[in-house]
Amino acid sequence: MFERFSSGYYLGELYVEPHGGDRAVIQRADHEHVNEQLYADGEGVERLDAPLVMKVGGGHIPVAGDEDVPSGTLALPQELADETLPDRKNVLLADADRAETLLRWEGWEPFANA
Repeated sequence: MFERFSSGYYLGELYVEPHGGDRAVIQRADHEHVNEQLYADGEGVERLDAPLVMKVGGGHIPVAGDEDVPSGTLALPQELADETLPDRKNVLLADADRAETLLRWEGWEPFANA
């Protein structure tokens, strides 16, 4: 779904659409798979529900998992969506270190062991 793009990001293409929720979401199984593949280090009990941090357009957003979103789709809250949606878009996914830094700025402890 994502491949290395730079030292801090992976690049992927997702179908991006607006939705009525209050947070950005992708399909829960996709979310857990990306968490396991890109954020887990294989030591101890690790969270697979930590928000992913994606850069869409000019801003970073935390992305959670949701059962109701189709696989390969990023659903954005209406206030983050623009007039070009729905559409397929390139999306940057922050790697684990960058995501942790960005989430800590928001006050979230992303990768503490459960």
